[in-house]
Amino acid sequence: MSLAALTYDKLDQPALLRVLFHPRSEWTPPPPGAADQEIAVAAGVTVTARAFLAAPLDQPAILFFHGNGEVVSDYNEIGPCFNEVGLHFIAVEYRGHGRSSGTPTVTAMVGDAHLVLAAVREQLKAAGHTGHLVAMGRSLGSVPALELAAAAVPPIDGLIIESGIGHTIPFLLGLGVEVAAYGITSEADGFKNVQKIALFKKPTYILHAQHDDIIPLTSAEKLQVECGAHSKEFQMVPGADHNTIIACVGKSYFQALKQFTKKIGQTRRPRRPGVRS
Repeated sequence: MSLAALTYDKLDQPALLRVLFHPRSEWTPPPPGAADQEIAVAAGVTVTARAFLAAPLDQPAILFFHGNGEVVSDYNEIGPCFNEVGLHFIAVEYRGHGRSSGTPTVTAMVGDAHLVLAAVREQLKAAGHTGHLVAMGRSLGSVPALELAAAAVPPIDGLIIESGIGHTIPFLLGLGVEVAAYGITSEADGFKNVQKIALFKKPTYILHAQHDDIIPLTSAEKLQVECGAHSKEFQMVPGADHNTIIACVGKSYFQALKQFTKKIGQTRRPRRPGVRS
């Protein structure tokens, strides 16, 4: 699969974009300890990244892509919870969401992810950050996160997918989209998430709600099976639905993500002949 040749034209049809994106113009100032960065992604267009950085600066940083109807202000209370377990957290908006300008499309979301990553790397470097950088996507945010997993240069250090999209057609059918009317007949017309995760070889953590009625659990199972990483974990969250994972598990959510990041950069010791592990 040539990533440079991928297009998303069929997903960018106006009627379908109204199903995929639900932008809100809500914005509140960053809470104490957080700061906004306006990242230029096109002429006259910027997207907002809200960074929650905490000492020490050598801890892992999570670059987070949110769900389709969310904005960075929705994470004002959640960001500090990442800091409490020793993780930096940078939430990024899409065009047209919150304070970000422009109009959201799938093509723009995928392309902007690379520009956002470059800008965030520079921001972290200027702040003195020396830790790993992990891409994380929730729901629709799995699309830009998996784009970076497959094609970021230099590569990201790890990947977290929460409530992510596997194959595109079942996802759209679940939203009530008549895919044939849009000319969508195969994954080549969709997000290509499964193909992209197969290219990623670094540590990966996939979590999904047991009772997700928007993106079924089978979607996460498909991503897990196809993931190309040698170190990959899958967590089904009992009792949760698409929007209640954190509410169901509380602070153990953040602790689990911190434990995952500790595995990044670790190498397995070669097994000695005759020794079982």
